[in-house]
Amino acid sequence: MELIKVDGICYRIAGETIIDGLSFGAGRNEFVSIIGPSGCGKSTLLRIIAGLIKPTSGRVLFNGRKINRPRREISFVFQDFALLPWLTNRENVALGLSSLRLGEEDKWRIAGEMLKEFGIGEFVDSYPNALSGGMKQRVGLARALAQKPEVLLMDEPFSALDELTANSMRREVLERLRKRGTSVKLVVMVTHNVEEAVLMSDRVVILSDKPTTLKGTRTIRMGRARDRKSSAFGAAVDEIYAKLAEDAPNPGR
Repeated sequence: MELIKVDGICYRIAGETIIDGLSFGAGRNEFVSIIGPSGCGKSTLLRIIAGLIKPTSGRVLFNGRKINRPRREISFVFQDFALLPWLTNRENVALGLSSLRLGEEDKWRIAGEMLKEFGIGEFVDSYPNALSGGMKQRVGLARALAQKPEVLLMDEPFSALDELTANSMRREVLERLRKRGTSVKLVVMVTHNVEEAVLMSDRVVILSDKPTTLKGTRTIRMGRARDRKSSAFGAAVDEIYAKLAEDAPNPGR
């Protein structure tokens, strides 16, 4: 059974159709990237999957059950880190545990342990403004993973980082997801970066421009140690770019 199923989702706002009858599924032990033109509604779709936004019509299913509100089993990593600047890093992570039936001491302990796991234990009682972009995103990941979700949703999680830091974070996320005992069974990531999608994903979902529909999917049949210079990597990137370019407006016309 698909862990997440997007079933005929439509989303309209202020009389404009943003998403129009979109359907696809994502199964266990998959890393799925969603890619499409800028402004096509990728982030909106991810928030619908998370239960943060209600679709105009259609439904999203988690384990066969309709999602109509945020669920403990589904965590979200935001593009802009979404850390509250008046809370310490430990308090920001503990905030992600608010849906669990835990005492304050347990939340405090788990938050500290998660930050140590991500290599920023010495900053547990500092505030986010003391951190670099990469460190802030580690706090965001620690907060998302602290509640031991089954599904991890990531909205362009590396786009605010310089390329060296982004590459390091990509490796770190993939290594963490491969660790024995991880709770995460499925990752769905929104990205505008085709190379990033091919580097990290098992499957890429390709969206059209607004009103957004499904253009197609591309399965990435490569081992995890992926070489950006390989012919297979280049072929996958070129195929996705070609699919994205279909029906795109030609500025030279």
